[in-house]
Order: sequence, then C-alpha cells, then structure tokens
Amino acid sequence: MNILSVDEQYKIISKGAAEIIPENELRSKIENSVKSGVPLVAKLGCDPSRPDLHIGHSVVLRKLRHFQDLGHKAVLVIGDFTAMIGDPTGRNKTRPQLTLEEAKENAKTYLNQAKAILDMDKLKVCYNSEWLGKMSFSDVIKLSSSTTVARMLERDDFNKRYNSEVPISLHEFLYPLAQAQDSVELVSDIEIGGTDQKFNLLMGRNLQKDVGQKPQCILTMPILEGTDGIEKMSKSYGNDIGISDSANDMYGKTLSIPDNVMLSWFTLAADADNQFLEEVKLKIKNSDVNPMELKRDLARRIVSLYYDEKIALDAENHFNQVTVAKGMPDEIEEYNLKEEDFLVNIIADSGLLKSKSEARRMIKQSAVKIDGEAIKDIQYKVSMGDSFVLKVGKRKFLKVVN
Repeated sequence: MNILSVDEQYKIISKGAAEIIPENELRSKIENSVKSGVPLVAKLGCDPSRPDLHIGHSVVLRKLRHFQDLGHKAVLVIGDFTAMIGDPTGRNKTRPQLTLEEAKENAKTYLNQAKAILDMDKLKVCYNSEWLGKMSFSDVIKLSSSTTVARMLERDDFNKRYNSEVPISLHEFLYPLAQAQDSVELVSDIEIGGTDQKFNLLMGRNLQKDVGQKPQCILTMPILEGTDGIEKMSKSYGNDIGISDSANDMYGKTLSIPDNVMLSWFTLAADADNQFLEEVKLKIKNSDVNPMELKRDLARRIVSLYYDEKIALDAENHFNQVTVAKGMPDEIEEYNLKEEDFLVNIIADSGLLKSKSEARRMIKQSAVKIDGEAIKDIQYKVSMGDSFVLKVGKRKFLKVVN
C-alpha cells in the first residue's frame, strides 16, 4: 500500500474528475484503507466495440493508473458479454451487437494498447462473460426486478428516444443492469467512467445496496474534446489521436487544437499534476504568453507519455522542418511497388493511413500529393516505372520506387 495521507490520495484521485458521488463516502473509504492497509477495489469497465483506442479513452485509463500508483487494486473489466448487448449510451438508435468472438478479438488489441498506460503486472483483467454468461433466465428475471421501466426512462438517451417515438429494444434496458452486476461480482469500492456513464454507474451502486454490499463510490471523468475542440474525440469524427499513432502524428495533431481546450488537454490528455496546472491557468490568462508555445509544451508532454522525452523532441524537430519550414524530412520510408496498383491501395498497404476509406477521404480533400501535385481522382493508378515522393496530409511522406 502507498503511505500517502488521506488528503494527498484524495487530491490525486479527484484531479480532473467531473463528479464524485458521494465525496464524503470516498474520503471515508480512503481513510479506512489507510488505517487497515487493505487496498480499495477500483473498477473500470470497457466494451471492446472497436479495436482502436485514442487518447480520449486514455482519460479513464489514466485515472485507473492513479489508483494503481497509490497501491490500490485496479480491475479492468472487459465487457465481452455486454458488448453483445451493445451500450446504448448516447445513441439515438439501437447499437449493433457484436458476437462474443468479435468482442474477444477486439479486446486483444485493446489490452495491447492499454499497456502504454496501465501497469499490467498490477492489473486484474476480468471478462464479464465469466459471470454474466452463466446466469440462468431466472437469474435475469431476478436482476430485472431490481429496477423499473420508469427508472430506466429517467436515463437521458432512453427518455429522448421514447419521447421521439424511436424504438427501444428490451435488451437495451438490460445493459445498465449487466454493468451493475459486474460491480456486485467484484465487490467494487469505486467505479470509474465517463460523464456519459453516470446512470450505469449509479445502477451498480443501487444493486450493491440491494444485495447487502457497501455501495461503490462513483468517479466520472469529463469527455475529452477532439482536435476540433467541439465534438468529443472520436475516430468517426476524424478528430482523434490514436494511442498507437506515430510520435510525429501525435505532436502535429496536438498543435492543431484550438486555444480554448488547452487546459482540458493538459489535465486529461497530458495528465499534468495539480501544481503545473495552476501555472498553466496563469499562463493562459497572460496575454504576453504565446498560446503556440503552451501547445508545444502540451504536445511534448503527450508524446512523452507514450514514447519518451527524446522522441518528443525529435517529433518537434520534425514538425519544425516539415510543417513550419515546408520542407521534407531527412529520411523518408521507401515503398517498393511490384506491380501497377491503385494509389488508394498503396497508401493503405504501406501503413501511411489505416484504411482505404481514409485514403479515399484524404484524396477527396486534395490532401494527397505526388511530387507536390494534388491527386483528386480516387481511382488514380500508379504504373510501373514511376518513382515519386507521396505526401499525405501535412506530415506523412513515402518514397515510392520500383
């Protein structure tokens, strides 16, 4: 166990939190833990609905890491069973359901990326199919009897869909209950989630009370804005920074955020400590401080979290040379073209972009250039004998040779 005082632990745990329910209970739990030497059980649930993680996902993962660093027991619940229901949070329609096999496959990639944030040697990983998959129909009936339809319709997204006469499938009502059952199975002391998960987290607290357990405290974290500074970070919106992105991409994309979200990003994405955050607040208010210098500091910090300080400085130098000076990097990766092929295939197969659909989107935006000339035809073919420098976006280069 960490020997930090109750106040010191609470300060770390509450940093960046949107809401703690209830605060006095969390303080009491920390105090009892310090006195007894028994660590708290901190739970974070995640449905592997897609394999790629971005730094918006890192917000709750880093909060779980705080509990690890304080010596508490961190539990990551992989919702392979609940993914088959589909989390209806924030949806205006029924979410597509995954098979158990699809969820487990996504979870492999999820865990591999989470290693960049969590201490895997001190992490308990559970799959909720371990207990939810064993429940009988009578168990499900008993679980369902713990709440009412009226209570479910208090949930904002359900309420909006009901009032708009948008269908709500009965199985969607089971999702908050299934997540709540996870808390009962793990006897969790605290559950972490985004602000959009508040209803589900409260359901876990209520269910624990019903079965005679001490109810968990709830810690919600804000939803990180994407690089556009408006919508939540999402690959669907094209405003994300992937946890597995290159250092150069992480750095460059961070510099593109608007000034008004810098403090949020320092707090949630860069996980800056409380003292430094106070300094950032003063600098933001100081008109003599250039916002771009603050953003450069932010970008270095974010890259350092996933790589190291040297690589962060290399990424900054790369940005200065390629974007600021409008030059090309000293070293450009080569791609050996073995036969005539579509440019879209080359971009995806080389790894410049993650998918052909993303390549098509960039071509349509005139963001793909061959030797400086923009390519606008998504059916553009590269013939044998052609050698050129391919540029995608502002920072990605590839030398195509054959």
